[in-house]
Amino acid sequence: MSVLLETSLGDIVIDLLTDYAPQSCENFLKLCKVKFYNFSPVHTVQKGFSFQTGDPLGPDSKDSDGGSSIWGLLHGPSKKEYQADFHTKLRHTERGTVSMATAPGPHDPESRVAASQFLITLGDNLDYLDGKAAIFGKVVEGFDTLEKINDSFIDEKGRPLKDIRLRHTVVLDDPYQDPPGLVEPASPLPTKAQLATVRIADDEEIDDNADQEMLAKMRREREAKAQALTLEMVGDLPFADVKPPEHILFVCKMNPITQDEDLELIFSRFGKILSCEVIRDKRTGDSLQYAFIEFEQQKDCEQAYFKMEGVLIDDHRIHVDFSQSVSKLSDSWRVATNAKRADHRGFGGISGLEKKRQYREINNERRPNRYGMVFDKQEIREGRDKTSGYTYKDSSYEENRRRRSRSRSPYRRGRSPRRHRESTRNYSRDRDQRPNRDDSRRKERYKDCR
Repeated sequence: MSVLLETSLGDIVIDLLTDYAPQSCENFLKLCKVKFYNFSPVHTVQKGFSFQTGDPLGPDSKDSDGGSSIWGLLHGPSKKEYQADFHTKLRHTERGTVSMATAPGPHDPESRVAASQFLITLGDNLDYLDGKAAIFGKVVEGFDTLEKINDSFIDEKGRPLKDIRLRHTVVLDDPYQDPPGLVEPASPLPTKAQLATVRIADDEEIDDNADQEMLAKMRREREAKAQALTLEMVGDLPFADVKPPEHILFVCKMNPITQDEDLELIFSRFGKILSCEVIRDKRTGDSLQYAFIEFEQQKDCEQAYFKMEGVLIDDHRIHVDFSQSVSKLSDSWRVATNAKRADHRGFGGISGLEKKRQYREINNERRPNRYGMVFDKQEIREGRDKTSGYTYKDSSYEENRRRRSRSRSPYRRGRSPRRHRESTRNYSRDRDQRPNRDDSRRKERYKDCR
């Protein structure tokens, strides 16, 4: 029952005391198995006493929650902490003692709870930690790594100036069964929140005699590279190492009444100008009091930079600098890339894709004022009429259809059922009172025969 910790300063092998602290050993083993400790920083070093780690982000990060037990990862925040198991026979008497960092319980101040953070002692006979840290293992290999951690440079809070990280964890022997829902992943990459906690990278070589300004400059450059890589990933930059053009000037502190033509006329004496644009508000069209001037030659741009700084234009002293914008380069790159993609088949340069289209093509000449529905009532009616041999626009067909529907109706349109019954009754009475035409004709014929 042992675990190998691969740190940035060397490897550490820990034997676990499963007979004395079974719950803490199971929690530590399963957290190592799911790679929870990968890239976790050693955030506190007390020389000759101990060092603490186990929080993936460290206490200095605003996103840190202090870590979680394996049961909290599997079953939710309600089981983030567990009751720490202390054994009376286990004491912090030797260097390399591994124990869980604990805190008073939320419901019972006398009890102690633990999560994922643990500490390793760097000295002997540390009785102060007894009853405050729950022992669950001992270091058997890697005491030279403990010496390196103890000798590291730290700030006033005990944090190493150069990062010390847990790069990887390897479970050498695990006697516990995996709890339901546990899946062993591949070794994950550091998250964005973890990268934000880097001060001086663990693999970065620095000069011991370097001053603080040099270290601060190195940190700024590293942060700038990380931000440029992010902009490249979201598509705002064509590539992270893009540099602004050296033949474009940035002019600011201008008078709002200064026009593009005026500015181009003034700067054209230094050389040929390809474009001169005063940036304006998109909604109102008002000048934002800065502009970009693109020269054909870089030397002309440099000459204008040295000559036009602080020049009075329209009662305003302008400020001139080299442009740091790469927006125009990004637009040109996108246009060129899309043009290359257009030469290939498919959609977006991918042969396996096609542009989205409707299920049925809409005939604009036939239905100019109708919604783009797949079917409508008019088309359904026309289709039914075509199967019957008639067309919808045939007037005789419409007249015949109305006549048939009128004859089949129980009463004519516009008459109520009561009036319909009365008219039927009157018609029957008049028919009974009329003389029979056939009888009168028969009598006349009989009279002629006599």
